[in-house]
Amino acid sequence: MDKNANELTEPVDEVVVPRTLGEIGLQNFAPYLMNRIMGRYNQSLHEQLGEAGLSVAKMRALAVLSVVDGLMTNELAVYAVIEQSTLSRTLDGLEADNLIRREAGTRDSRVRHIFITQAGRDTFMRIWPIVADAYSAMFAGIPADEHDRFLATLNKILRNIRKHEL
Repeated sequence: MDKNANELTEPVDEVVVPRTLGEIGLQNFAPYLMNRIMGRYNQSLHEQLGEAGLSVAKMRALAVLSVVDGLMTNELAVYAVIEQSTLSRTLDGLEADNLIRREAGTRDSRVRHIFITQAGRDTFMRIWPIVADAYSAMFAGIPADEHDRFLATLNKILRNIRKHEL
């Protein structure tokens, strides 16, 4: 590398990070790409889930609870990546539809644990093909080993940035 190139970048471990976004460009800036991908993925799900009577937030909550049941609201907010205020309204709707139930904690009655009901599991299983198809579409043409490396990298990134133990 010549002297000018060294002056434009700062090493961060093994990755060289340009000093300006203009130097790297949007197509080479991972946060931009991740936001574009998730925006498109969520929009696709929004359109299809709307036909099934669910929002993306409701689907996320049911998805998480179908795997990790009995979470406290703040834990569910982290896992489902939903703002607390949005999650509160989402849970109200899911409870009104008998898809979840909330129970007071055994040690602290102010704490609420959220459980998916059988109707919630049935609903999630009904919409799972929509979610699975959207996931498959994102990875069309990508070999399994590349997909696995990508997931491993995402998990490393999540460990680097997360603020919660979840």
